[in-house]
Amino acid sequence: MTAAPGRRSSTFTRLLRHGFTDASAAERLLDSPELVPLRDDPVLLDALGATADPDLALLGLVRLLEAQPDPGARRELLDTLISSKPLRDRLLGVLGASTALADHLTRHPEDWQALVMYEAYDLHPGVEEFEAGLAEADDPVSLRVAYRRCLLSIAARDVCGTTGVAESAAELADLATATLRAALGLARAAAPEDDALCRLAVIAMGKCGGHELNYVSDVDVIFVAEPAEEADETKALRAATRLASHLMRICSETTVEGSIWPVDANLRPEGRNGPLVRTLSSHLAYYQRWAKTWEFQALLKARPVAGDLELGEEYVAAVQPLVWKAAERENFVPDVQKMRRRVVENIPAAEVDRQLKLGPGGLRDVEFAVQLLQLVHGRADTSLRSGTTLDALGALAAGGYVGRADAAQLDEAYRFLRTMEHRIQLFRLRRTHLVPEEEAELRRIGRSLGLRTDPVAELLREWKRHATVVRRLHEKLFYRPLLDAVAQLATGEARLSAEAARERMVALGYADPASALRHLEALASGVTRKAAIQRTLLPVLLGWFADSADPDAGLLNFRKVSDALGKTPWYLRLLRDEGAAAENLARVLSAGRLAPDLLMRAPEAVALLGDGDGGGLEPRSRAHLEQEILAAVGRADGAAQAVAAARGVRRRELFRTAAADIVGSYGTEEQPAEADQGALVDRVGGAVSDLTAATLAGTLRAVVRDGWGDSLPTRFAIIGMGRFGGHELGYGSDADVLFVHEPRDGVDEREASQAANKVVSEMRRLLQIPSADPPLLIDADLRPEGKSGPLVRTLTSYAAYYRRWSLTWESHALLRAEPVAGDEDLGRRFIELVDPLRYPADGLADEAVREIRRLKARMESERLPRGADPKLHAKLGPGGLSDVEWTVQLLQLRHGAAEPGLRTTRTREALAAARAAGLITDEDAATLDEAWVLATRVRNAVMLVRGRAGDTFPTEPRELAAVGRYLGYGPGHAGDMLDAYRRTARRARGVVEELFYGIAER
Repeated sequence: MTAAPGRRSSTFTRLLRHGFTDASAAERLLDSPELVPLRDDPVLLDALGATADPDLALLGLVRLLEAQPDPGARRELLDTLISSKPLRDRLLGVLGASTALADHLTRHPEDWQALVMYEAYDLHPGVEEFEAGLAEADDPVSLRVAYRRCLLSIAARDVCGTTGVAESAAELADLATATLRAALGLARAAAPEDDALCRLAVIAMGKCGGHELNYVSDVDVIFVAEPAEEADETKALRAATRLASHLMRICSETTVEGSIWPVDANLRPEGRNGPLVRTLSSHLAYYQRWAKTWEFQALLKARPVAGDLELGEEYVAAVQPLVWKAAERENFVPDVQKMRRRVVENIPAAEVDRQLKLGPGGLRDVEFAVQLLQLVHGRADTSLRSGTTLDALGALAAGGYVGRADAAQLDEAYRFLRTMEHRIQLFRLRRTHLVPEEEAELRRIGRSLGLRTDPVAELLREWKRHATVVRRLHEKLFYRPLLDAVAQLATGEARLSAEAARERMVALGYADPASALRHLEALASGVTRKAAIQRTLLPVLLGWFADSADPDAGLLNFRKVSDALGKTPWYLRLLRDEGAAAENLARVLSAGRLAPDLLMRAPEAVALLGDGDGGGLEPRSRAHLEQEILAAVGRADGAAQAVAAARGVRRRELFRTAAADIVGSYGTEEQPAEADQGALVDRVGGAVSDLTAATLAGTLRAVVRDGWGDSLPTRFAIIGMGRFGGHELGYGSDADVLFVHEPRDGVDEREASQAANKVVSEMRRLLQIPSADPPLLIDADLRPEGKSGPLVRTLTSYAAYYRRWSLTWESHALLRAEPVAGDEDLGRRFIELVDPLRYPADGLADEAVREIRRLKARMESERLPRGADPKLHAKLGPGGLSDVEWTVQLLQLRHGAAEPGLRTTRTREALAAARAAGLITDEDAATLDEAWVLATRVRNAVMLVRGRAGDTFPTEPRELAAVGRYLGYGPGHAGDMLDAYRRTARRARGVVEELFYGIAER
């Protein structure tokens, strides 16, 4: 057909105006012989322009016309298309939304007539209507054709807006029910002898059971069977299993007409490892004895759909009481905590932000929240026992279990996300929950949702808005009604009863719900601005508390901090406006005793948890700390006030270090937990060691200034030893030191010695004075002659002692010696003095090696606390800190003179140097490093959780669980943590036995 001059440009413009993206191709299709009668019909163009993808709809229409068997059939289709608006809207709507259904119509060109009907009963078909539509199918292929024909009508009503997403999902579930019945009928017809032996019921689960199925989804089922009258049970179960397997194949297998959908029976007892079919009594025995909370959650949606419906109803009636008692089970709370933790690790990183179902703010967040609230409150309120998410959400709102405004927002968001999911799946009829990246696909989805101005931008904006609503309300949903119940503000809205509030607190992990509710009432009641902000903050904070091992402690500590800072204008503003601060505070307050204790002594340190001027949680450098402490000392009146100021800085920085450690170990919603455990250990060890050194420097300055003015009669240096010298101090470590002095020119040695001893005595006294700040204990027992020797020696005295009397253990201890405070030149000369002792030029004699082994063996037998489990003792047990450190230090003593890399006070650095020098294999070095890091983390965890130092795992369950959370183990996995520690320590002990106890032979 030849266009008149100017015709092409006019048609081209009209096509673009009607939403075509490839107007040239559309013109060619409109010029095709099949469409000549409608070439200039404005009705057709308007109808095409109303579809999700006009180009796709036009192409599909041409293909459908080409597929008609003869000109008469083609004319009938065209006449009906123009004269019947319902058919036109339905047919073109489907062709513009689904290439898969367009393909079906091309293969079965007469099926367009399924869209002609527009009677009242046609608008909302149910199971009976779909069964009638499938009735003529007599094999798997014809069943697929009939299924697609029925699906065509559902999709047509959906894309035209005749039905909403909830109605479409219900129709899809009804079609699945009819399909399962038809498939079972085919299976029975193929094996009548099996059918005669058993009664088989098909129970729909998941979205099919909940009457909210997707276009393309696994159909979850459970099979239950009983013997037919007088049949043998074993034979009956075998027959039922064959029927069930055949049913699954009929639906799942791919034929020339494709497949229908996979039938998934993995929700059955024992999953894929259990028998496919069980009797009712076998099901009940499993659920009563072995089932986990998630299995009862799944049973919320159980619904008999096919086979022996009487047996199916018996099954549902038998399991329902168990479902509603799930919240009373012993492990319900840890199970809930595990389920509440969003699991996205299995989603490829590139897909997380495109996940409609599993990503943050996705469909699963809504469904899980609703189901959990049903389990908690459905025991007493039967109105909540619906398997359909939106119906259950409405019932929760009507009963006051969820705020009405929150429920309305969540309902709207869920409908939008489900509609989006439907449109994505409908296009190719493929199972996916990923939002596509291609602009053309996004445009089609946006237009199908009525977004026509800028479909792609509007779609992405609306999606993110609804996902944000879900994400924000997900936790709020659990806690907002609790606050409404205690605050007693809103009138005219149903509230949780006291018993319902208590039940919910118990379900979310609170051991003392009555106290928890009193804390909420104290925080959130009233009409003040402070109470209003608390009501905004608390729903989210309570969720973070519930994610910890001790929610009660978290809430109590938050009340204490809020009481202390309630009148401070910046406190609530910090938590409300700085995203990280509130979550960081929740993690810190519920992770154990140490960090909250440090915070309670000076609550203003909460500012460190934000991102602003408080400096954040990054550790401060040694120079920065020393500068601040020395400045505070310089401003103070007298040594006592100066050291109090230094201890105040130490307390604040201990809190900063502990808070950073907790947040790094737990992770946050925006930042996952630190994967490098060694980095966490190094950060804590370095920060606490630098802080201790700066505190000692400030205390030394204060004592000298108070007693002698600007200058002490003797040069004075403090040498860090043990973990202090190794930059490996933990939260509860003493400061192991040596004191060395050197009289100034013209000063009598006795006077110098008295001054040095007085300095040490005063430093120890001031650092241990009872106060709100934690004491710093100074331990000088590693000095020559131990506790029997003088507390302070001159450098000359050290030289004389080491030359004449030094023992092997002292050379061993000096491996960790490093100047930490005082006269830098004197400290450097002390190190020069001891280097030949700790790195002997000729290595160690065999006798010295044997002596070190004897010392180690004696320490293992004598110092391990009575009754302690050696395999779980992080310091002295097999594969613990002592094992690793002594092994590394023996390598340093033997090879330090020849290998400069070994001349370090730090265990991990020395181990890496030994590996680089070929003194230990890569595998052995990795084994020792892993064990040392884990043992150090255990000790840090115990101190953080209990508030006092310890070398073994706690025995109290909540404390043990808190240690587990710090180490990365979820609720209910404390046993896994202990097993993992034993394995790691056992492997390390094997390396130690070879390297340490057999080192002379290497």
